[in-house]
Amino acid sequence: VIKKLGYIPNAGARSLMLKRSGTIGAIVPTLDNAIFAQGLAEFQKQLNQSGHQLLVASSNYDPSIETNQITNLLSRGVEGIALFGTSQQRDALKRLKTRGIPYIHVGSLSAPLGGYASGFDNQEAIKLGVEHLLKNGHKNFGILTGITNNNDRAKDRVAGALELLAERKINLKPGFIVECQYELQEARLGFKKLIQDNPKITAIICGNDVLAMGALLEAQRQGFQIPRDLSIVGFDDLEISRHLLPSLTTIHIDAIGMWAQAANHLISQINGVDNLPKKIKANVHLVIRESSSTAPKR
Repeated sequence: VIKKLGYIPNAGARSLMLKRSGTIGAIVPTLDNAIFAQGLAEFQKQLNQSGHQLLVASSNYDPSIETNQITNLLSRGVEGIALFGTSQQRDALKRLKTRGIPYIHVGSLSAPLGGYASGFDNQEAIKLGVEHLLKNGHKNFGILTGITNNNDRAKDRVAGALELLAERKINLKPGFIVECQYELQEARLGFKKLIQDNPKITAIICGNDVLAMGALLEAQRQGFQIPRDLSIVGFDDLEISRHLLPSLTTIHIDAIGMWAQAANHLISQINGVDNLPKKIKANVHLVIRESSSTAPKR
């Protein structure tokens, strides 16, 4: 009879009766990046297994937009929210705490206001790539990063790279660091600026794989032989990174495990489980491929 009538339970009525919506929200900086699509797919998979539905929103790396999205999700009765990074406005986080809405930060190990986190230390993770380049004899570095304003992950990756380089007596001036949007064309323009201003650079540390791909494409267009003339290291290990020519050396993030842990932790919070861990560390490791090698002799 249900099939014949095309009956579908009314979610609003069920929510009123059970006083639970069965929905969980997630806010990511953008949907135009495979690392977020991959993570959200796993997040949704875990939620479905517990009978929850997912509502997704994006912030475009803008804390004020993220605050509005938090309000929108709350107005739709979400039982919990996954937030990416820690650049949210503190008033928005306080509102979640005041209303008793469970939430978790994904992609970082830090959590303001005593919150929960499922992620990794971005400062330490980037050092895996920097150490690899140092061991290959590189001394002339450039950094191609995303916009660090309102992006704790980008800021931490730059800080981690600079910290390790400084320990090895390599101090980068501001001109050796170029910020740009996470887009291929912007990355190509960023690479142009970096190389034009600093032609002695032999290694470029990139804030993510999209930036590394843009740098690689522009380097090849300009006639650089990668990695003979220039080594490039990315971050995230997107699927396409292994298929490039040359394939991209990068830092692999277990995005699936990170988002799965976040989902399970959030469900446990909703169910009132006690003594949950404050931080859940995701696996991170360096993947050495063809875009990096020993420093050229100049």
